Amino acid sequence: MRFLCAVLCAAFLLSCPCRADGPPATSAASAILVDAESGRVLYEKDAHTRRGIASTTKLMTALVAAESVADLSARVEILREDTLTEGSSMYLKVGETVTVEALFYGLLLQSGNDAALALARYCAGDVETFVARMNEKARALGMADTRFANPNGLDDEGHYSTAADMAVLAAACMENELVAKVTACKTATVDGRTFVNHNKLLSLYPDCVGMKTGYTSASGRTLVSAARRDGQLLLCVTLGDPDDWRDHAALFDYGFETYPRQLLSGANRTVGLVRTTGSLVPVVPVRTAGETWYPLAAEEQVKAGLELPDCVEAPVADDVPVGAITFTLGGETIGETALVCAAGVRSDLAPERGPLERLWSLFPWAA
Repeated sequence: MRFLCAVLCAAFLLSCPCRADGPPATSAASAILVDAESGRVLYEKDAHTRRGIASTTKLMTALVAAESVADLSARVEILREDTLTEGSSMYLKVGETVTVEALFYGLLLQSGNDAALALARYCAGDVETFVARMNEKARALGMADTRFANPNGLDDEGHYSTAADMAVLAAACMENELVAKVTACKTATVDGRTFVNHNKLLSLYPDCVGMKTGYTSASGRTLVSAARRDGQLLLCVTLGDPDDWRDHAALFDYGFETYPRQLLSGANRTVGLVRTTGSLVPVVPVRTAGETWYPLAAEEQVKAGLELPDCVEAPVADDVPVGAITFTLGGETIGETALVCAAGVRSDLAPERGPLERLWSLFPWAA
């Protein structure tokens, strides 16, 4: 395969608003803003320093639990050990039974530390085993600077993460249907209980679609949030931030206005022809297999390179991959669109099958 066109398009000159004053200042000790689809970091401040994360821990608790439970209507008997915790609570009582679903809402909306313990015990048999699963999940997600010591986020020297790692967790949570749905609720009534979400950003910022708050005296205010506008999903994390509501709103506005999601390549668009061999049809059209999007600032220029073979040998089926368009920004690859044959081409060199051969093909089990 050779590079037929070094530059398919010299640059995409994109007209989008750009803030002249740059990113907003934040009060956070650590912060990060990420475009969820591409993973592009749009803003960061000391994002790789390990810090306490308080109750944003419960995002991992919810994710691990969501991947463990099969029946949200199953009932869980509350034991005394589930209630032996300090801080925020959904006020579980020893001996009562609650649904797994109610525990999820109590965990993520009311930030119940008791809900975290009950859910962990139900899913893994005991809290220690569940915490081990939380750490396994963190490693699987690539959260190299994260360690969990409990499922609720109470302060512990061995319990920490970074803004960058928490953004990775946020992306995984938004891909989980249950976790994403629960964190997006402002209020909910489940199993006879009414829950009110601690995340005021859901009301303060119209584009907010969920996530989780946290606070301890040692960690300060922590917040993981997500916002969606015009099909673009942004994730924001602040750790140790006394003004997190305002900071998240400002960072989201900055991200949406300065780095809007841009279509680099549409789906099913014919981009060229490839010569064929072994067929009376001389060429086969090639089209894009899917869409490619990327967040870009107004002054950024994207280059696109078309990579196709000199020829393809018949027979060629429809939708067979034959090449790609690669997009680069500042010399780094930011996306790729597969190129496939837009139409099948049969071989005209194959001998025609006789009547007996065609009849025999109707009974493949006899071969």
